[in-house]
Amino acid sequence: MSAEHLRSTAPSPRSIRWSTYVIAFVITAAIFGTAFYVSNYFSAKRVAEIRATQENISIDILSLETQFDLLAEHSCEDIAENSVLSRELRPLAARLSYIEGQASFNRDELIQLKRYYSLLQIKDLLLMKRVAEKCSLEPIVILYFYSNEGDCEDCERQGYALTALYEKYPQVRIYSFDYHLDLAALDTLISINKVARDLPALVIDDEVHYGYQAVEDIEKIIPGLESMRVETATTTAQED
Repeated sequence: MSAEHLRSTAPSPRSIRWSTYVIAFVITAAIFGTAFYVSNYFSAKRVAEIRATQENISIDILSLETQFDLLAEHSCEDIAENSVLSRELRPLAARLSYIEGQASFNRDELIQLKRYYSLLQIKDLLLMKRVAEKCSLEPIVILYFYSNEGDCEDCERQGYALTALYEKYPQVRIYSFDYHLDLAALDTLISINKVARDLPALVIDDEVHYGYQAVEDIEKIIPGLESMRVETATTTAQED
């Protein structure tokens, strides 16, 4: 076979380049297609999880509203055992916090859920006050007003401090409210307590405390907390 015939049958450099481009394009398209599919899959899964959480919250809200009516008719002993509803509001708050951190969740739906939750807290607060008068109780209540609009540098830190306070003193009732939430009942609560926009703000024993308050600061504001901790420890030891 002649050299001239070999040259004529060998692929040209131009055809080799085009083959390389085509292969590279196919590989790139496959990579992007796979990444797109995986991204869509996990996004859809995340949205489904959020929707399921939303449905669970709706059920929790309906359940709590029913319990409000039931507890209002109970004796002091029954209500004391149930600690009104504050214990059940906390897991609901945790679910809302999770949803609030999901960028893919519809903001309007989130606000609606927060409005429901804030109303439940206010109803619990009012019920607790009625129970306190009826049953001669002296609950320790903290109203916490915060903002998620970037105008409160210490709000996140204050939230952690209040969580630590609750873990230390589970009997303390802490109600958290988004100061800027569009809710008439919340506006009334803010007005009654004369809470300004200087956030974070804590209302303790009808007095407003502005700025970050560490656990130690709150313990000084509420001297009875330490004795409450001692009582809790004694009760736990007796149960064991």
